[in-house]
Amino acid sequence: MMRKLDWYILRKFLGTFFYAIGILIVITVVIDISEKLDDFVDSHLSVRQIIFEYYIGFIPHIAALLFPLFVFIAVIFFTSRLAYRSEIIAMLSAGISFNRILRSYWVGSVLLAIVLWAGNRWVVPHADRIRDAFEDKYVNHLDNTKQISNVHLRIDSFSYVTMYIYDPIYKYASGFKLEKIRGQDLYYRLEAQNVSWDSTQKAWKTSMCIIRTFNGLHETARQIPDTSLHIPLSPDDLLRKSNITEIMTTPELNAYIKKEKLRGSEGINALYVEKYRRDASAVAVIILTLIAVAVASRKVRGGSGLHLAIGIVIGSAYIVVLQFSYTFSVKGNLNPLIAVWLPNILFAAVAFGLLRRAPK
Repeated sequence: MMRKLDWYILRKFLGTFFYAIGILIVITVVIDISEKLDDFVDSHLSVRQIIFEYYIGFIPHIAALLFPLFVFIAVIFFTSRLAYRSEIIAMLSAGISFNRILRSYWVGSVLLAIVLWAGNRWVVPHADRIRDAFEDKYVNHLDNTKQISNVHLRIDSFSYVTMYIYDPIYKYASGFKLEKIRGQDLYYRLEAQNVSWDSTQKAWKTSMCIIRTFNGLHETARQIPDTSLHIPLSPDDLLRKSNITEIMTTPELNAYIKKEKLRGSEGINALYVEKYRRDASAVAVIILTLIAVAVASRKVRGGSGLHLAIGIVIGSAYIVVLQFSYTFSVKGNLNPLIAVWLPNILFAAVAFGLLRRAPK
């Protein structure tokens, strides 16, 4: 049951956090406006367009990016002030155990962790989709109508597609080849002068094509006037961007991972890292909160300044470990689940050790 003391600490916790994250957002938006002002002016955008077509997506993105660290800093800041004013000492002297004081921190951190967890899974991907579309159109000036040449794609574990030129406007390609490989042996090849996407049948319509089958050194060829190819490849797949996973909700990301595994695509680890990161960052909020309480609850001569300095060092160490583990997974062979949760496991042990040494 929450008592008056619990509500007092919880108000301090949430109030400091939202104040800090609010200041961060204002500063970040001002800096971003100064960097993109020329693009806004050149594109003749209204204030309404800038707010509702860009910053409505930019703000959730930047808030989610630094959410755990600002929870950490907020807890250190207001807890060190409680310690400096001897409020924690008074609580302990009144017979309130340190674990009892932690109840409010647990409640606050869990609430914020749930907010971040839901945001990472659904809200932030939608926001990133808005932000990304705006930047492509008005800032990066990407042209999705430009023809793509020399397309080479693996569409499943044994099939490969080659296109000489692909036109995204007409969804038309020339120099089309579909090859199937078993082990290291090519056993099927379809060649067509051109193909076009049939949106009604969700298939590629070919012109006259030649189908070759191979059995060892024996080759068989036959010519057919046209055909429909129902293959796991759509025009959207040809325009995939490098940050595609960021703009997918978690259900969409799960479906995308399943399709990429079926294709035998490379870089699957990066997809799993993104998937697991969305859950792990929410748990990191709780772990960093406990570390911050343990660090800032002891009254020291340096006051809040010393606590913040220690907090910055611990926060920097967390980011370094996080980036190292992500890199070893994406570029190496480290299991993505281990890579994402390893920093949380290590710093959970740090939190446990610091809480045991906290003033009782």
